[in-house]
Order: sequence, then structure tokens, then C-alpha cells
Amino acid sequence: MAIEVLSALDKAKTQWYHFTTIVIAGMGFFTDSYDLFCITTVTKLLGRLYYYDPTTGKPGTLPANVSSAVTAVALCGTFAGQLFFGWLGDRMGRKKVYGITLMLMFFSAIASGLSFGHSAKSVIGTLCFFRFWLGFGIGGDYPLSATIMSEYANQKTRGAFIAAVFAMQGFGILAGAAVSLLVSAIFRHAYPSPAFIVDHVASTPPEADYVWRIILMLGAVPAALTYYWRMKMPETARYTALVEGNVSQAAEDMSKVLQVRIDATITSSEAEVQQSRPQPPTYKLFSREFVRRHGLHLLGTTTTWFLLDIAFYSQNLFQKDVFTAVGWLESAKKMSALEEVYRISRAQALIALCSTVPGYWVTVLLIDKLGRFVIQLIGFFFMTVFMFALAVPYHYLKDHHTAFIVLYAFTFFFANFGPNATTFIVPAELFPARLRSTCHGISAAAGKAGAIVGSFGFLYASQSRHSSEIDKGYHTGIGLRNALIVLGFCNSLGLVFSLLVPETKGKSLEELSGEEPL
Repeated sequence: MAIEVLSALDKAKTQWYHFTTIVIAGMGFFTDSYDLFCITTVTKLLGRLYYYDPTTGKPGTLPANVSSAVTAVALCGTFAGQLFFGWLGDRMGRKKVYGITLMLMFFSAIASGLSFGHSAKSVIGTLCFFRFWLGFGIGGDYPLSATIMSEYANQKTRGAFIAAVFAMQGFGILAGAAVSLLVSAIFRHAYPSPAFIVDHVASTPPEADYVWRIILMLGAVPAALTYYWRMKMPETARYTALVEGNVSQAAEDMSKVLQVRIDATITSSEAEVQQSRPQPPTYKLFSREFVRRHGLHLLGTTTTWFLLDIAFYSQNLFQKDVFTAVGWLESAKKMSALEEVYRISRAQALIALCSTVPGYWVTVLLIDKLGRFVIQLIGFFFMTVFMFALAVPYHYLKDHHTAFIVLYAFTFFFANFGPNATTFIVPAELFPARLRSTCHGISAAAGKAGAIVGSFGFLYASQSRHSSEIDKGYHTGIGLRNALIVLGFCNSLGLVFSLLVPETKGKSLEELSGEEPL
């Protein structure tokens, strides 16, 4: 009976419920990426508001440890959430946990904007506290959304459907930059202020404190809009049939969403056949049998995601610093606080619109034609090429802004038409249903460990080697050029470890996981 239900899923034509699931799961990722990356548009504003020191003659900047905490604390929460909710999704079911993560994101986004207190320590302390729990909710969305979409999708277009869910991350990044652009433009028009070099104090109007709060709080809107529809989704048939063993309920649920009738009645002869059929393997996570069957797969999915996110999050979270270093953004002294937010947001929106978003959707179009393995190799290869193309002639490109930004944009394109998408897709396909969410959570957590390494490491490593050129609170680093070289080597290692990950295109989930249906 389970064979008929799962076969119906694999062979189902693309229907309205597929697109509904993409939107419901995808809006979670839209929210995730908005919340994770909108912070990059306002960190310099936080420095001006809460860490201005008139004795320096420079705009206020976040101290090194504070900047690291504000940027990376949500990633630490995401790491924990991926492990916890990934495990919980296999224990309680995907649907039961799915709404919890969304409500956690909603309340934490609101609370982040309401961070209280007047001193820098109290505001930043409460902001970091709530952003940790925001990240914890975001972490749960990774394994649950990927697993739900993979278990709902048909065999032929499964890759495109999962990639489409993940592609909403690109729109979330773009929306974060666009909202920051709009809010800063409104406040800049309402409260005009001079550049810092003209008037140190007036360049940061008190009303600017509302800007970052509004931007962070608006991340709660898509989460609230999606909650009702998530609660209406039935449990996936694969979990119901293979993990809970309730084939009749799985058939009933899928009959509704597939708009076909799947007969759940089992004749006596069919029952005898089922009893004589070997039972599916019941090995546990990290058991000897698991390691034999899936050990290299898990090693491949964790290492490639770890290495990718070192580079990917370094680039995304510190775009503003790269743009300033190469002169695409003016010196902070020549701008007011609101002008700086506006220009940072505009630069990030252009990168997202021209390279990040297209990369995601090229993957959606080609993933079931080229395959996951080929796209991952292409992505890592060209990320390596363009990273070295930026680093080797860095001193020349620093004076040629257009060439630098074009090459920089290509690294984003090939990250998203490449391993940023495939590392999300493949762990949702390789592992057995009863361990699928857990293994995806482990793989994703390895990625966030890389993101944490990247966000802390790049911030310090990219500092100038000359003490006179670094901000207060920072130590000398290896310089931006050498930091880019390190990221290039990370990408090349990702290319090597990709060889551990098998191709999953055109195969059923049960064939890939070695599961025999009941």
C-alpha cells in the first residue's frame, strides 16, 4: 500500500498544490534571509548612534567584539535551531514543528526592533538576545522546509521545486536592502542632516534611532502572513507512511492534495505479501550501518556546506566594508548617518538584483537538466576563479571600481547558481525518511558553523596590516586582498569535497536512501 502512495507522489503531474507548497515554504526562507541580512544595512548606523566618541574626530563605529556579536549572534541561534528542530522534525513530524519556528521568528523580529534601554550596552545586549532566538527559529526552517518540499515533490521536478523554495532567499536579501533603502530615504527626506565632516553631532539626528528598529521589525510581516497556511498543510505522506506506519492516513492526505483517489483498502492477499516482504532497515543515526550506508554522504554534505558558507556569509555580511575599501562607497566622514544607510542599501540591492537573485533562478531552471553534482562543481569552480581574479590584481582593481564590482557580482551569481542551492537540496534527498530532517539539520548546522567562522574571521582578517588605517578596537589583520585569497582556497576545497556527494537527479527518495517501503 505504501508503494502505491509513494509511487503516486513520484509520478504526480505538477499541480496547484506543488506551487502552493513552494510559496508557503518559500515565504519562510524569504523571512529567514530578510532577517539574517538586513542587519548589514544598519550596523554602521548603530555605531554612529551608540558608539560615537567626540575625541576621535571620526563617526562612531561598533567595536570589534560588538560588531562580531551583532552580526553573528543570529547565526549562532540558527546553528542551534537547525540541530534541534531538525531532530524534532523526525520525532514529532514536520507539520507539528513547522508553525513553532514561524511564530518564534515573528515574535523575535518584533522584539529585536523594540530592544530597550538608553545605554549602548543595554540596547546592544537586548538586540543580541532577541536576534539569537530569531536565529533559533530561522534554523528550524532549513531542515523542515527542505524535507517537506522534497517529500511532497514528484520525482521528475523535485530538484526545481526544492530550489524554488530556497530561491526565495534571494528575494528576501533583495527585500531587506529595498526596505532599508526606502525607510532611510523617507527619514533622510523628513530629517535632512549635514555630512559628518560638516557637523559631527547633527549628522546623526535622534530620529535615526527609529530607522534600524523599523527595518528589523518589518521582518515579522511575512512570517505572520504565512502562519495560517502552514497550519493548513497535511503531514507529508512519506513521514506518515514510512515513519508513523499509518498508510491509510497517508493515502487520505495525498488523495486531497493530489486530487486523485488512492484506495487505502488492503486485501488479505496484499496483507500476506506485505508480511512476507523484508522490513525496512531500522538502523540509528551514527550506527555502524548508518556510517556504512550514508557516512560519506553526510561527510560530503557537511563539509561542502561548511566551506561554502565561510565564503558566502563573509561576502554577504561585509559587503559594505568591501565597497568602502575599494572606494565604491564614500568615506563615512563625507556622509550623514541616514545617507550612509541609504547608500549601503542601494549598493546591496544592486548586487542582489543583478547577481544574487538571477543565480538562484538559473538553478531552478537547470537543476533537473544538468543535475545537482554538475551545478555544484560549476559553482565552486567559478567562485574560486573569480575570487582569485579579485585578489591577485586587487591593487589595480581597487582604482577601477566597475571592474571590481562586476567580478565581485559574479562570485555571488555562481554561489547561487552553484553550491548555495545544491548544498540545501541534496541533504533533503539522500537520507531515510526517519532521519531526513535530522541529517539535513546537521548538514545545515555545519554550514552555519562555516558562516560563524566567516563572519568572525573575515571581520578581523580583512583589517589593514597598517595600524594607522584600522578603526579603534580592531587589531591589524592580513588585509582585504589576502582575506579574499583565503576565501578562494575555501572554495577550491569545496570543489574537492563535492566529489563525496552523489548525483540525485531522476531517482526516487527511497532509491536514494536505500529504504524499502512497508
